[in-house]
Amino acid sequence: MIEISVSAATTTLAVVGDLDLSERDRFQDVSARLDDVRPGRLVVDLCRTEFVDSSGAAFLMSVGDDVVRDGGEAVLRGASDEVLFVLEICGALTLFQVDRGHRCSDA
Repeated sequence: MIEISVSAATTTLAVVGDLDLSERDRFQDVSARLDDVRPGRLVVDLCRTEFVDSSGAAFLMSVGDDVVRDGGEAVLRGASDEVLFVLEICGALTLFQVDRGHRCSDA
């Protein structure tokens, strides 16, 4: 599941569960909602994400690139080492500032 929350300063994209091919049908809708918001600062919260495949990485690259291209800031927080590895291999980390100090709260 992909959730979007918007505040005055930050738009947060929270991913719950796996970000993979099974979520692909939602990618276009989420991207369109982010285009409507045009966030200056996008935080992608992966605290509750255990797995990201190449389609999920491509989605994150797309939304991150849109924000950065518009002069905004894209931040990635809460990603496990395994998820960070996949995102690094796919080239997604070049678009994001990785918040390594963030500590996820227990659900």
